Amino acid sequence: MNSGRLVLGQLLDLLPKAEFHRCVKRYRGNFHCRRFTCYDQFLTLAFAQLTCRESLRDIETCLRALDTRLYHAGLRARVARNTLAKANEKRDWRIYADLAQILIARARRLYARESFGVELKQTAYAFDSTTIDLCLRLFPWAHFRRRKAAVKLHTLMDLRGSIPCFILLTHGKVSDVRSLDALPLEPGAFYVFDRGYTDFARLYRFGLASAFFVTRAKRGLDFRCVASRPVDKKTGLRCDQTIRLKGPLTSRRYPTVLRRIVYVDPETGKRFVFLTNNFTLDALTMAQLYHARWKIELFFKWIKQYLRIKAFYGTSENAVKTQVWIAVCVYVLVAILKKELRLDRSLGEILQILSLTLFEKTPILQVLSQPAPAVSDPNAQKQLSLFTF
Repeated sequence: MNSGRLVLGQLLDLLPKAEFHRCVKRYRGNFHCRRFTCYDQFLTLAFAQLTCRESLRDIETCLRALDTRLYHAGLRARVARNTLAKANEKRDWRIYADLAQILIARARRLYARESFGVELKQTAYAFDSTTIDLCLRLFPWAHFRRRKAAVKLHTLMDLRGSIPCFILLTHGKVSDVRSLDALPLEPGAFYVFDRGYTDFARLYRFGLASAFFVTRAKRGLDFRCVASRPVDKKTGLRCDQTIRLKGPLTSRRYPTVLRRIVYVDPETGKRFVFLTNNFTLDALTMAQLYHARWKIELFFKWIKQYLRIKAFYGTSENAVKTQVWIAVCVYVLVAILKKELRLDRSLGEILQILSLTLFEKTPILQVLSQPAPAVSDPNAQKQLSLFTF
């Protein structure tokens, strides 16, 4: 990362190019490709994500304006919107999904000791989904309602570092609870989700896989208390019980005991009822673990604000998935950059700075670590008061 190279080229040094080419070869991404390779496609769409380009024409215009610098950034082919559109439609999106998993594994190692507000040795995940509204006429494959289309991003996020580990992109009609069937379960890990995912047959699968879940109970849950443990009510806890489901259907779907924790937030006074299959951690830690679930809500807000994720450059399913996975790659690359350079800035600030400095020949550490200059106005003390008579 020397001063003679573009900031974009220094950022791409974090990309494992040998493993990326193996991903391309696995899905024959460059088959019958003369000039515009998969790496060129990735670089073009990464540029679009980093600078928030709005359309294919916008990408083409901006890159042609920077034509003399593209070679030094690693982009060898001339970018035309028709070529990019065909690449987004035809080239397998799994190339970039596999690349994202490689980057995610690296980022998780860097953030393995990151604190997320809960003293927990095991891995903790938050699972949730966000809906992206689309035009039904342009995206007929993503049918959601009678006159509306949408896609859902079902996301599993590691709470240490807010790193997305698993993403399932479906059309809007797929319910949240059905996405639990595709969720990879890690023995000993904690999975936190809201009560929209309460399906006792699917929750029982967590125990069979030696994994733990924490969720909120729905109202009207039919159960009987088997045992009760004392709690410190000064912390907001109200009860810590071992229960068994009594409903004719739920008792068959979840035949073993559950742990029920009632907690009242001291600040808001809101009452929460948690269900979990873990009986070893104290009840307050369980409440704190569920509170950390809000990190995934902040993640969804972040990617919609800073990345091109609500509007797409292509209308096919392959183009949408390609853009989503490249957006994930960019997010994880910025997270890796932040950790390896030990930056104090937030990911949003880093992305905003990169959007303006991608084609400057400055060391990337210098670009991202420079403090904002303090603006002093010598005439500030000379300003007259509006209400002085």
